Amino acid sequence: MREIASKGQLWAAFLRWAAVTVPLILLLGFASARLAPSGDQNRWFTALAKPDFMPPNAAFPIAWTLLYILLGLALALIINARGSRSRPLALGLFAVQMALNLAWSPLFFGLHRVSAAIALTGAMFVAAALTAWVFWRIRPVAGALLLPYLLWIAFAFALVWEVDRLNPGAETLVPAGDSTQILV
Repeated sequence: MREIASKGQLWAAFLRWAAVTVPLILLLGFASARLAPSGDQNRWFTALAKPDFMPPNAAFPIAWTLLYILLGLALALIINARGSRSRPLALGLFAVQMALNLAWSPLFFGLHRVSAAIALTGAMFVAAALTAWVFWRIRPVAGALLLPYLLWIAFAFALVWEVDRLNPGAETLVPAGDSTQILV
């Protein structure tokens, strides 16, 4: 006979998972961002014309830290949903959207591939939306935790679209040997 866990046991299990997933997602995001300088530390990026609705550079690390914390909490909720038949699908979708997310900074800031970054942002939004939907079906709170992330990705799409529009040929603005390339 299978024992039913108490709310206290479920909460403790969630907290144990969150103690792993939140730092892991933050670490992955930080590592991705470190592959290529961004913001004011990227000469290529500072040379680009920016849309009027571009937030200050200081807003990005704050926003991404909060978003990665929410992603880590949502992931912990799904990992802890052991009885769900949709859990493997949810975890797979999460891994896909996270891989797309982690590829964005090196692609845009390191390789200067603006058009590819637009396509990647669109793919990231679709993958994140599917992830949020499956998460919602398993644990509504987990799906809701992904909503700010979806809004930010949509905003990022608009930003990169405008950067591309304002900077035709942006990929050629800095020589390939510039120090803003991906660090390896």
